[in-house]
Amino acid sequence: MRLVFAGTPAAALPSLDAIAASSHELLAVVTRPDAPAGRGRPVDGRDVRRSAVGEWADARGVDVVTPARPADPDFLAWLRNLAPDCCPVVAYGALVPPAALEIPAYGWVNLHFSILPAWRGAAPVQHSILHGDEITGATTFQLKAGLDTGPVYGVVTTEIGRTETAGSLMGRLAAPGAGLLVATLDGIESGELQPKPQPNDGVSLAPKLTVAAARIDWSAPALRVDRLVRACTPAPGAWTTLRGRRVKLGPVDPTDGQLDPGAISVDDQRVIVGTGGGAVALGVVQPEGRGPMDAIAWVRGLRLTADDRFA
Repeated sequence: MRLVFAGTPAAALPSLDAIAASSHELLAVVTRPDAPAGRGRPVDGRDVRRSAVGEWADARGVDVVTPARPADPDFLAWLRNLAPDCCPVVAYGALVPPAALEIPAYGWVNLHFSILPAWRGAAPVQHSILHGDEITGATTFQLKAGLDTGPVYGVVTTEIGRTETAGSLMGRLAAPGAGLLVATLDGIESGELQPKPQPNDGVSLAPKLTVAAARIDWSAPALRVDRLVRACTPAPGAWTTLRGRRVKLGPVDPTDGQLDPGAISVDDQRVIVGTGGGAVALGVVQPEGRGPMDAIAWVRGLRLTADDRFA
């Protein structure tokens, strides 16, 4: 089939590699517009940063289109003129309007990193960790106007590791998800694969985790704190405050403890923080305005007092 691929972050690259190695023809990629480089520093002489998908396509001479909105008339005209058979989608980051969905003969096929209908939305991997799921996976489905509601082509599953972060889990799902996506495209082309409606039971939503939502509530149990930190790693980054300044935290280790929520102590070369049930040992911390560092190295320079606690 003749394909136009839509995606943005690095998690989409295994799917691009798999499509490029398949029998299908990649006509072009659609990705989000270039973003500011951050902190005023240019990237390769530019003030904006290309998406991972855009960089992949640039390096291989594949055409790249970056519409501000997929509903833009110029983009729709371009897609109609190209007339792809199908548009595979992996973490594109924008809603595809009905006018665009109708253009490819076989529609748009989305690779979503959950077992639908669980965790429909922008952050399925993060929510699977945050809510303590033991099993997750990836699903290919036909994109429709609703939020991840279209009929399903195929699913792969995996267990979630006890210490797994959103970043590591997404990285682990990307490769089998890519294989599933190509197998789905093959099945659509041959006519052997037909999508099946999602069940009505088991629907849950996975909205994007905001910076505000990533603030740690130390009155919560240690297990909840652990899940939040792992779900927010690497982005948006779990955080707390000490002496009025923000501190980002990497993954923590739940442990026994009798400290008050937010209270900090040093025990056997570990930095321990009390929660609403048990305690957690800190790993890597990043104080405001500084780079990441080991928690022990950080706390040694603090000169903690009895009144110091995370808030």
